[in-house]
Amino acid sequence: MIPRTLFDADLDGFRDSVRKFLEQEAVPHHAQWEKDGQVSREIWQKAGELGFLCPAMPEAYGGAGADFRYSAVIMEEVSRAGLSGLGWALHSDIVAPYILNYGSDEQKDYYLPRLARGEMIGAIAMTEPGAGSDLQGVKTTAIRQDNHFLLNGSKTFITNGQMADLVIVVAKTDPKEGAKGTSLFLVETAWEGFEKGQNLNKVGMKAQDTSELFFQDVKVPATHLLGGREGQGFLQLMQELPAERLQVALAAVAAAEAAWEWTLTYVKDRKAFNKPVIAFQNTRFKMAEMKAEITAARVFTDRCLELHLDRKLDIPTAAMLKQWTTDIQCKVMDECVQLHGGYGYMWEYPIARAWADSRVQRIYAGTNEIMKEIVARSF
Repeated sequence: MIPRTLFDADLDGFRDSVRKFLEQEAVPHHAQWEKDGQVSREIWQKAGELGFLCPAMPEAYGGAGADFRYSAVIMEEVSRAGLSGLGWALHSDIVAPYILNYGSDEQKDYYLPRLARGEMIGAIAMTEPGAGSDLQGVKTTAIRQDNHFLLNGSKTFITNGQMADLVIVVAKTDPKEGAKGTSLFLVETAWEGFEKGQNLNKVGMKAQDTSELFFQDVKVPATHLLGGREGQGFLQLMQELPAERLQVALAAVAAAEAAWEWTLTYVKDRKAFNKPVIAFQNTRFKMAEMKAEITAARVFTDRCLELHLDRKLDIPTAAMLKQWTTDIQCKVMDECVQLHGGYGYMWEYPIARAWADSRVQRIYAGTNEIMKEIVARSF
């Protein structure tokens, strides 16, 4: 098999520690979290104590000062274990980098250590009932009034929405300017006028709190504008989206690898017509086809991870990666459910949950159709 040369002995040891932590502290509770519709705050705090939140943040802000490979390890292990309720990647590697890259010294000093410790849980609010992949269509407004902005509007499908203490909100500071009138704000959920709607009942990712958010005359201090100037939000979003799409790909490939391994164990043990299911040519061919596709996806993803570490991962390449790996993920999940037969459709089998969880991967972080459009525009 093709070795993953990006990962050395130190990272292998870190991976072992993350895997053991998840097996002991998360896996036994996930079924209950699915019933609750969210994970516990305790798991966030324990992860923060061990440095599993915001590992790529500088030590000055409470992080471990590690490179993004350590974040990638955490994402892969969470995905491999089927722990879709843990919204750590968005918190650590989307929300925190926005603050690190565009925040003022005061914003970074106050929020980043709290995010790293798990004292505050972060979310980002882009999608609205009438605006998904088309971020220029955002209707939420933040109109300046003296030393604050008045925030009004609503968001939906927000990961970590119920548990979030801090939300990066995408809003129009000048609705007449389209993309140029877009800004990002750091908004605390305890502020007056901020309301969390229902925890949405999804097809999969049952333990992930995904919510509606409503803003009615929320007074956002001018100091909470991200980047210090109005109208910078769309550019900030475009600069950070390649990293988000890489994260989706890392989770997609890890989930596909896990599904393949579960299925291999199953088809070796399960018998039909007095012989193991793996003895049938169709099963062997399907397993071989999936192995080849997963391996290709892994190599592509690792190369994009290298580019990201060198700050060279561009928008079209990240779009190709997100679209292709999530298509592969969904294809693999469907094939693996089929090879499990009726048991593959039973919720107590991890493959059933992984199949349900996988479908949204082709939708969020920009639909796969939008990814193809981004690639096509780069020709």
